Amino acid sequence: MLVLVGAAFAAVVGFQAFKARMIQKAIAGLRAPPQTVSTITAATQAWQKRLDAVGSVRAERGADLSAQVAGIVKAIRFQSGAKVEKGALLVELEAADDIAHLESLKATEALAQLNYDRDSHLLKSDAVSRQTADTDFATLKSAEAQVAQQQALVGYKSIKAPFSGRLGIRQVDLGQYIAPGTPIVTLQQLDPIFVDFYLPQQALAQIKVGQDVRAGIDTYPDVQFTGKILAINSLVNTASRNVEVRAIFANPDEKLLPGMFATVEIDVGAPQHYVTLPNTAIYYNSYGDIVYVATKGQDTGEGNRQYVARQVFVKTGQTRGDQVAVLDGVEPGDVIVTAGQNKLHNGSRIKIDNKVPVPFNPNPQVSEE
Repeated sequence: MLVLVGAAFAAVVGFQAFKARMIQKAIAGLRAPPQTVSTITAATQAWQKRLDAVGSVRAERGADLSAQVAGIVKAIRFQSGAKVEKGALLVELEAADDIAHLESLKATEALAQLNYDRDSHLLKSDAVSRQTADTDFATLKSAEAQVAQQQALVGYKSIKAPFSGRLGIRQVDLGQYIAPGTPIVTLQQLDPIFVDFYLPQQALAQIKVGQDVRAGIDTYPDVQFTGKILAINSLVNTASRNVEVRAIFANPDEKLLPGMFATVEIDVGAPQHYVTLPNTAIYYNSYGDIVYVATKGQDTGEGNRQYVARQVFVKTGQTRGDQVAVLDGVEPGDVIVTAGQNKLHNGSRIKIDNKVPVPFNPNPQVSEE
């Protein structure tokens, strides 16, 4: 009887042990499969602190040329887009009537000069009074002033380039009547050229005249223009608390044109070293920013080691393109998950697949594709 009882007890214990193993095996089979993610090994990079701003390109000299007097366009002496030198004749207005009136005034001036010379000679022998000589002198000066005034009016009928530069597109046609102030053509001096931008007043202690400046134009995404700070405004805007800064750039190829939008960068201070990660590696939450660190787990026995995701809170700093600086929480050499975090939790098994790299460019370019 004792043997039978012992055998029954052993059978019950064995059955319970067998059931426990089967339950454990079933539970193990119900575990979520490893999640496929991409990763990157955290590393330290030197970051140069810089000031960023946006500005506008402005010509060193620029003017929209127009006529000072009304008239009919008699001749056009330039081609749209051409380069001209200072003093080059651009447009002539009909001036026949003004020239004729000028000749009449010159004749009057010549007569006044003769009368004054004659009276001055006769004054020496007291043949005429001093009053007569003074009157003739005043008449001569009045005639000279009228001639100068008419010469100026005739000169207004010839529009000339006030400085050397590049012309824009012609706005008038031959035979057209134009009123004073009618735009004729724009003239811009393009080399060198200015870029005006604004910085907050806190940046005044970090910039100075002569400091290097870089500018980017979306027209030329692969080209970076270098210049220097030319002037800092002596007045801070009371509404925005920003100060205007002007930088000068060499522009021999005339790629920079007035009115262009420019992004400006100014390096300040010494480079600082940060652990940097792609922006996609940071999982932003209202209760804190986190990353998932891939830690090695158990060996599968097939030469492959299983990885486990470990959740870590981090403190982030400034960003640069696709990169973000991590001030605390990640050490160089840590393997960080960069894609697929939305399906992970602390302790998730993961499978690493880095066939498709994540963006990690400090100066990404916008593609139209």
